[in-house]
This record gives sequence, C-alpha cells and structure tokens, in this order.
Amino acid sequence: MKQKTTIAQGDHSNQYSPDTMRKTKMLSSTFSKKTLCIFFLPAGLFMAAFLLFPLLKLVYDSFFDVGDRYDGRTFVGLKNYIKAFTSHQFQMDSWNTLVYVVVAVGIETILGLALAVILTNKYKGFKAIRTFILSPLMIAPLVAGLVWKFMLSGQFGIVNVLLVRIGLLRSTDSILWLSDSRFALLSCIIADVWLTTPFMMLMFLAGIQSIPDSLYESASVEGANKWQVIIHIIIPNIKGVLFSALVIRVIDAARTFDIIWAMTQGGPQGSSELLSVHIYKMLQRYGDVGYASAMAVIFIVVLIAITLMTQLKKDKR
Repeated sequence: MKQKTTIAQGDHSNQYSPDTMRKTKMLSSTFSKKTLCIFFLPAGLFMAAFLLFPLLKLVYDSFFDVGDRYDGRTFVGLKNYIKAFTSHQFQMDSWNTLVYVVVAVGIETILGLALAVILTNKYKGFKAIRTFILSPLMIAPLVAGLVWKFMLSGQFGIVNVLLVRIGLLRSTDSILWLSDSRFALLSCIIADVWLTTPFMMLMFLAGIQSIPDSLYESASVEGANKWQVIIHIIIPNIKGVLFSALVIRVIDAARTFDIIWAMTQGGPQGSSELLSVHIYKMLQRYGDVGYASAMAVIFIVVLIAITLMTQLKKDKR
C-alpha cells in the first residue's frame, strides 16, 4: 500500500511539474490574448471606419481646393494652411478660444473645488443640496445654451429683471448680454460655468473622499485651520484627480460648439466666435471644404499636443 501510495504521489507530482505548469500558463495566456483580440475586433473595426478614415479624409482634403458640391478638386499644397495662419478671423477666433478655455475652466475649477470641500462635510440636507447642484449635468449643452439665451435676453430675460430690482441696473436693456460685443463671450462663459461646474465638483468630491481620515486628525491635533487643511492636505492628495479633470475640461471647452451656436452663433461681429464655430461656418455656409479641413487639422494637432505635453508632465512627476 505504501508503495502504491508513493507511486500515486509521484505520478501526481509529475503531472504538476514546473515545466507543465509553465506550458499551461503560456497556453492560458495565449488563449486570453486571442479571446481579447476577438472581443476588441468589432470595436477596432468601428474605430477604423468612423474615426480613422474620416481623419485621413480630413487631412487629404486640406491639401485641395474642393468645389462646393465636391464636383472637382485642385491640389493647392499648403495654401489652405497658410491662409489659416495669416487670416485675421482665424487669429481672432483662436484668441477667443484661448480666453474662453482659460476663464471658463479656471472659474469651474475654483468653484468645483470650493463646492466639493463644502459638501464633503455631512450636515442636514447635504444630499439634497448635492443632488440639486448636480442637476445641470442632466441637461444637454444645446438646451443649456437656449435656456441662458432666454435668461439673458434684454427684453424679457430674468437676469436683467433681477439686476434692476436689486438696484444694479436702471432698466432691463442697460446691458445687452448677447448683442453687445463686450459681453457676448462672457455670456457664453457664464452658461458654460453653470453647466460644467458640477462635473468638476463631482471629480474633486471623489478625490477628497479617498483621503484618509488620519490626515485630518493629525491636522486637527496640530491646530491647522480650514484654509491650511485645503492647501496642505486636500490639494496635494488630489493632484491626480485635479490634473485629469483639468485636461478633460480644457479639451472639452476648446471644442465647445453647442452653447455658442445656441446663444450667439459667434456674433456680434465675431466677438464670441470660437474655432469650432468658424470651421462650421466655413464648411456649411461658404462651402470651403479645403480651408475648413486645414483649420480642423490645425485644431486637432493643437489638442493632441496639449494632451501629450500634459501626459508627459504627469509621467515625469
């Protein structure tokens, strides 16, 4: 019996020898990779058909002067790119886009962080307040633009009515938010801040809730005030979340179209026109496919460069 038991044990050990286990893991790994490839194949085909091909077509069209109905094309080389860089309207729209991104994202970051810090503390009714603040996320950007267009109207807009009642304006037409070139871009920024601040708050709130309570306890023992807690504990511990939120919002704000189009369509006199709106007008209204494609390629390259630079900076840290 002992001999049979020994032989059985020997056979069992041979069955699960290191070589056998290594081969089994290799087969399992190979099978997993093949399975993953099969599962990702439809997504890859979808990306190639609806992302890669249009992008290549965009770059291709940027080197041609295309007719309004695509009835003919003439190779012009870098003419469309030179036209874009030397165009006063393109330069002005680029400046408007930069101002829009910096101001909107900056305000959203500050407000989002402040709201996240406030709503981290649990008090009576904080869940209801949090839900109320997050409600703009449920509204489409186009709808939000239309809502703010009516609210900022000089004739019946509630914003000017409230400003008159509290004594800041003499009449409801004292400030024409959407018709005055001084306030048109600012009006669009206000709508964007209202719509997107809840997203920033939600990102920061998730990061703050992951901070260990022991850090707050240590700060309390050392006598740190709330401002010192924010500066030395909260912000350093949510740098990753803060960085990711900023990158997402910068790219998203730079390509904003719905809010601008719904509120001002880039007017008056192009004062609120961003690059996305200018590209759309060149393509749809004026039928300049080559020029619009060249501007779109420049725009995409800039966004990709911003993403890569921020990612490299993050990796170095």
